[in-house]
Amino acid sequence: MTTIVPAWTGDVVAEQPYPMIFATVSGAHLYGFASVDSDVDLRGAHLLPPRELVGLRHGPETLSHTGDRDGVELDLVTHDLAKSCRLLLRRSGDVLEQVTSPLVIHTTEVHAELLSLVPGCLSTGYADHYLGFATSSQLLFTKTGRLKAALYLLRVLCTGLHLMRTGTVQADLTLLYGDCDLPYVPDLIAAKREGEHRVLGADAGLPDPDRILADTARLREQLNQAKADAKLPAQPTAADALHDLVVRARLG
Repeated sequence: MTTIVPAWTGDVVAEQPYPMIFATVSGAHLYGFASVDSDVDLRGAHLLPPRELVGLRHGPETLSHTGDRDGVELDLVTHDLAKSCRLLLRRSGDVLEQVTSPLVIHTTEVHAELLSLVPGCLSTGYADHYLGFATSSQLLFTKTGRLKAALYLLRVLCTGLHLMRTGTVQADLTLLYGDCDLPYVPDLIAAKREGEHRVLGADAGLPDPDRILADTARLREQLNQAKADAKLPAQPTAADALHDLVVRARLG
């Protein structure tokens, strides 16, 4: 599925106060179900200079900004490279998806090397991230019954399942739903484009909440089994290489 990202995202990257290692698009655009009025989730890593790390005053490990750009809501979050690497080793699926996102706004040689180290960051522990994310997503869906919440819930389980089975990252639900036996996903996505806040159970032709929850239980069980069967290590192996990368990037 083709995703159109606003042209001004490159300008946003250029405006940041620190050199950017990478900037990518996350959120609904990455997941394959953006609506015309979806906000743009811009994520990345910046590089703090040594003078803001070795003295008394430390630069910000995380920068965030929300606002409006040409009528589109922008949500920008970047971490210092060292924090991004720590989060990768701590099984942050959010950062993993941001580093590997194919919707690249800005990249560097350091980003390319970071991508090459991603396989060594993976572990079976990432299944726990996606299972935990699914739990919070399911609570939201159960409370609201909203179509958008259903898509987020199904997406996170499918991504975790794909990662455990293949050792590769895929966050786009339009590329995952077939292997997860979710034939109604294209209908859900089409309906979301017509209205983000629609509630399941009120529209003919769309699955009701009970079916979503039944598939959620099935996918959760499959993800637990895939974790047990995965060929991924129990702990990441790239810590030393990431440390070396941060040092070289910092000292330039």
